[in-house]
Amino acid sequence: MNQQQQPQQQLNIELGEKEAEGIYANLAMLIHSPTEIIIDFARVMPRMPKSKVLARIIMTPMHAKLLHNALKDNLEKFEKQYGEIKTYGASNNLSNPIGFESQNDNESENK
Repeated sequence: MNQQQQPQQQLNIELGEKEAEGIYANLAMLIHSPTEIIIDFARVMPRMPKSKVLARIIMTPMHAKLLHNALKDNLEKFEKQYGEIKTYGASNNLSNPIGFESQNDNESENK
């Protein structure tokens, strides 16, 4: 049996003016259920004890894995072109993390 490949469908994606400006976030909190991965993005400012979620992304675990692979690929390309990205604070001070973290990681540390 000879299977023919279907041509890949082109997808037009519109980027609105507001969305094109983007949102700066330096904190991401991740939680999950068996069917969803939820990522909340926030911005933490020095000497400001309070922050709020600026954007929430909800996706399936499969799409989160695809996002993970795409981020990994792009970060590897970035580092190949510009050098290693250094991270600060995350592994040095686990008691008061600032930046991108998983809430589930924190929950398991507290048990």
